[in-house]
Amino acid sequence: MIKGHPKGLMVAAIANMGERFGFYTMMAILTLFLMSKFNITGTEAGGLYSIFYGSIYILALVGGIIADKLQNYKATIIAGLIIMAAGYVFLSMPALITHKYIALAALLVIAFGNGLFKGNLQALVGQMYDNDEFRNKRDSGFQIFYMFINVGAMFAPFLATWVRNTFVSMQGFAYNADLPGLCHQYIDGKMSEKVINGTFTELAKTVSNGAMPTNLLEFANNYLNAFNTGFHYAFLTAVVAMVISLLIFIISKNVLPNPKAKTNTKAKSNISKEEIQQDAQEIKQRIYALLAVFGIVIFFWFSFHQNGLTLTMFAKDYTLLGGIFKSVEIFQSINPFIVVFLTPVIIAFFSALSKRGIEPSTPKKIAIGMGIAALAFVVMAIGSLGLPLLNDVKAQGALVDSSKVTPWLLFSVYFILTVAELFISPLGLSFVSKVAPAHMQGLMQGGWLAATAVGNFSLFLGAVMYENISISITWSVFVGVCLMSMITMLFMVKWLERVAK
Repeated sequence: MIKGHPKGLMVAAIANMGERFGFYTMMAILTLFLMSKFNITGTEAGGLYSIFYGSIYILALVGGIIADKLQNYKATIIAGLIIMAAGYVFLSMPALITHKYIALAALLVIAFGNGLFKGNLQALVGQMYDNDEFRNKRDSGFQIFYMFINVGAMFAPFLATWVRNTFVSMQGFAYNADLPGLCHQYIDGKMSEKVINGTFTELAKTVSNGAMPTNLLEFANNYLNAFNTGFHYAFLTAVVAMVISLLIFIISKNVLPNPKAKTNTKAKSNISKEEIQQDAQEIKQRIYALLAVFGIVIFFWFSFHQNGLTLTMFAKDYTLLGGIFKSVEIFQSINPFIVVFLTPVIIAFFSALSKRGIEPSTPKKIAIGMGIAALAFVVMAIGSLGLPLLNDVKAQGALVDSSKVTPWLLFSVYFILTVAELFISPLGLSFVSKVAPAHMQGLMQGGWLAATAVGNFSLFLGAVMYENISISITWSVFVGVCLMSMITMLFMVKWLERVAK
């Protein structure tokens, strides 16, 4: 599969595994950690979550500018890995993270490091395919890159959950997704007598190895302390992943392109071959085309990245856990798992179409991806019909198991969303590297990530809807957003295809 691709591709992918590992650690536990640690609503957690995920991508624009100015992508990438690791270390310290805004500060440290790292490594991948030998393999190259960086992400939710649950077990308790919220309700005096004597008491006994706690207030405080400290230590798994990626990158960075060295070899001019071919009007058209695509993908990421927010909350509040899905966090392994194992199928599919001369263009693939994303939320909306409002669930302590939905609903939705992602994300990155003017590669890769940031800054709107209106209507909003984006993209396809030639 990697035959005929530049040898630096695998080095870049393996170096990126640490960032993906940390990203999916956050995807799995961040919302749950914030709600449990600071006793905040899903809407408040969604606000912090949106700021963090938006900052990750908007700061990639800053990172792209820095790398383009310095023409030293590799040093910028190394700095990003070190700063990300420091942020995860901060989050792992219970004595330091005592307020939600201190947690946000640590998250922003991670976001800044990610900004220096993410877009610039992707720009290096794009530069490998500027060589005429590899130019026609750009799309499949980015698909392979996207597949391998998700290998680490498959294991991140499992390891984070294992660390958290192991620590909880060491304190004499067992994991239960409903208990952190119930413990806060009890401590705050907001729990009805019916719930105290029913659901709360039963769960307290269950997680205490069958021994009924003599003091429920003491139990609630001890359980929360064990649960939240376990979350803190789970962030250390991301630190280890960052260190491994850093070492791999430092050892192997010489096989990656070196824009600074390439520029210095120009004896009489700093203008590259590609720049000579791109006159001012063409460059302008390319930038307009990229901005148009950026505008479309905003709505995909607004919908897709609900996986770490409202879809995670749905797993906690409405989904029957058990079997391979014993913890809420495990659902976040579905996406990277499917990316890794479905990417070769997608590549083979497009390769077969290409041989027949009927492979759709990258803009068409992105439009198709938006339609597939809409389908995922159609499934989610249908599967959520008849479920009670979240406030009604909280009033009764927790939803009884007989009223919860099968975990395979979320599995099917994650599967469909991942197929949509494979049509949009790696191919979008390929489109950017192909269309971006030669001297603006880092900036335009940062622009793609900045578009993702705009979608992510809006994520909290999903939590607002989730906590206040019908669950099925919430998912229907995302159906509408994705369909509108698909239709708009289809209207622009011909223009985008002309610009990309």
